[in-house]
Amino acid sequence: MKKNNELKILVIDDDEDDYFIICDYLKGFTTYNLTVDWCHSYNDGFTKIMEREYAIYLIDYRLSIKTGLDLITNAVKAGCQEPMILLTGKGNSEIDMGAMKAGAIDYLIKSELSTEKLERSIRYAIERNSSIKLIREKERRFRSIFENSTDTIFITDSEGNIKQINKAGSNLLQLPENLLIQKNIFDYLGNTDTMATFSKTLTIQHEIKDIEVAIVTNDGVTKDCLLSISLETDDYKQPYFQGMIHDITERKRIENNSVQVEKLAAAGRFMRTLAHEVRNPLNNINLAVEQLQHDNTENEDEKMFLEIIHRNSSRINSLITELLQSLKESSIVKKEVALHDIIDEVISITKDKAALKNIKLVFNNCAVTDYILADKNKITLALLNLVNNSIEAIENKEGIIVFETNRNVLNKITLTIADNGNGMSEENRRRLFEPYYTTKRNGMGLGMVSTLNILQSHNASIVVESTISKGTKCIIVFN
Repeated sequence: MKKNNELKILVIDDDEDDYFIICDYLKGFTTYNLTVDWCHSYNDGFTKIMEREYAIYLIDYRLSIKTGLDLITNAVKAGCQEPMILLTGKGNSEIDMGAMKAGAIDYLIKSELSTEKLERSIRYAIERNSSIKLIREKERRFRSIFENSTDTIFITDSEGNIKQINKAGSNLLQLPENLLIQKNIFDYLGNTDTMATFSKTLTIQHEIKDIEVAIVTNDGVTKDCLLSISLETDDYKQPYFQGMIHDITERKRIENNSVQVEKLAAAGRFMRTLAHEVRNPLNNINLAVEQLQHDNTENEDEKMFLEIIHRNSSRINSLITELLQSLKESSIVKKEVALHDIIDEVISITKDKAALKNIKLVFNNCAVTDYILADKNKITLALLNLVNNSIEAIENKEGIIVFETNRNVLNKITLTIADNGNGMSEENRRRLFEPYYTTKRNGMGLGMVSTLNILQSHNASIVVESTISKGTKCIIVFN
């Protein structure tokens, strides 16, 4: 038979006679074209193994002071991936088990050796090692995908208890990976109705793809996510779940912000048109009133009524002017400024008003550097509007307003202003930035419009979260 396969073998045995006997068996091989080398000590053998020049190693159990098991164990620890076969003088189940545990791919008794048995063992060892290498390579690739994915990847048992979860999952749920193990993934969905729906769907279809869910993190923050999950069975026919969670919070924030911008732009166009249409007849009314006032100087009642008309038409004209001013994009001069300096100024301006209501102002600066490109006066005005709203929302209790700067996962500077005030309904929160929408008795509903315009002119975004009786949180991201 033609020998096509080149194979380098290293025999590690402290007995040269045994080496020659092994060589005699190897000469009878029909499958491989062999190159056989020999070394007689543990140290020489370990050095040769680390050189990675051989396809397979035949290692004697006895190597003077140390054993072949020691050599195999340490070689595997050092990264050896080539197959190693342990040779021993006598059969011993304890040594057999130890060899497999240490990393040997086979265990042979010297007295039972033959050419056929040794060739079969080497052939199986090489084939098995090739399969193991292929599995290891696939596992390495999948492990790399698992660990480096920006999406959460998880595996749970049939009850939803987490068995494996990647770093992205730890970041999303705000808990170290080791503490997430055995926690139930469905607990983070925060909605028992959703869990019941999932369970029913998975039982019937075995798979759910890209369903939008609200994930509640360990620190209580709600994240908008897409969940894909499937019901699988392992080799022992035991069911388990595997799934992926894609965080779309930022995407939804941008989408909502775009909708808000478009709504404001549409409202602005409508208001400007309306103001123009109202101001024209209003000017005519004012001119007519002024003429009547000039012509009728005798009748006191007429003078009084004309004065009322003139005063209120002037008031309407002032309101139109204020409206147009609030919708106007004023020029801004951007410079690099420290956000903490702006916050310090805002606190300085509002501290007396806050003190009158027993409200504490607390500033936590967690951002290493918080320099932004901004018009300091404009940003100060925008933040003052937010803080004044917080102060007014705190009633009949010890209040606190917390300012916190930080950097988000995209390394963008964020500012959070959180209070423990009355909070607001979902309806009020949604309409917060609408022109002339206000819940204040003497308010005009233009303060938050002005705030949003200023932030958008600085390429910054704002998200408002609020719970009635618990408070409101404004999160500003500077892009």
